Amino acid sequence: MGGTMTAEGLPESPHRQSDGSKWPVPPADGCTVDEFFTLDLPPHTELIDGGLVFVGPQRDFHTLAMYLLEQGLRQHVPNSLRVRREMAIVLGKRNAPEPDVVVVKAEAIKGRRQTRYDAADVLLAVEVVSPDSEDRDRDTKPHKYAAAGIQHYWLVEMTGENDRPMVITYELDPVNKAYVSTGVHHDRLKLSAPYDIDIDLTAIDEL
Repeated sequence: MGGTMTAEGLPESPHRQSDGSKWPVPPADGCTVDEFFTLDLPPHTELIDGGLVFVGPQRDFHTLAMYLLEQGLRQHVPNSLRVRREMAIVLGKRNAPEPDVVVVKAEAIKGRRQTRYDAADVLLAVEVVSPDSEDRDRDTKPHKYAAAGIQHYWLVEMTGENDRPMVITYELDPVNKAYVSTGVHHDRLKLSAPYDIDIDLTAIDEL
């Protein structure tokens, strides 16, 4: 992810990008979710505390880890749930982050033009750490996901000589609205929640 700025989509903005398109004008108090979804922004821009977070170039590891986890989650997903990647999650008035992978309730899917899900419909949020998203993925986002009541969170790090994924799994403590670590997984991710999951993390070498 790249830098953070606040912005509001005003048609007469004097700020222009190199291709001639206009930058949104920063409002004094940042963007709301409603404003955010009306803006013409680069793909995968996130709204965090009213500010816009732009995505930087991603490493090969990031793409492969997302694919591996998405496909692994799809293998045994029950009919009541769906697996999606890179979709915005509305957490509140000024927060709409975009997890790398999510598991949502099937009834949350409203159509092929849908651009967001509500936090109440999300069972699992997965973030693959990039060099410019470390603080957000390890600190900012999990705090916000927990406060919004998302039951499960996975943090994916690149580790070891072979640059394989390490997945740290968390489950929500509903009393304290905070995540509690339930394990650190290196070669195999085998879980029973949010449903039966068995993913060979070493399979990234074959992608």
